Amino acid sequence: MANETVLADRAKRARRIVRNPSLYKVCMGCDSIVASKVNICPNCHSYRYQSEENYVVNQAKALSSREQNSVVAEDLM
Repeated sequence: MANETVLADRAKRARRIVRNPSLYKVCMGCDSIVASKVNICPNCHSYRYQSEENYVVNQAKALSSREQNSVVAEDLM
């Protein structure tokens, strides 16, 4: 995928999160944003989260402005 396409996709996901931050939380182990129903992070297996809406929104905005640099479950398959 081209860099612009990847960033556009991340921006689209960030907008969805910003519109409904209560549905998400930020993993304190790897800074990934996951669904609020998740108990163990699928990326780093942490179980500590920050669910404050302002924190989630700020993290979504930060992640949408740069390329992914963390390892996710799909990378390990």
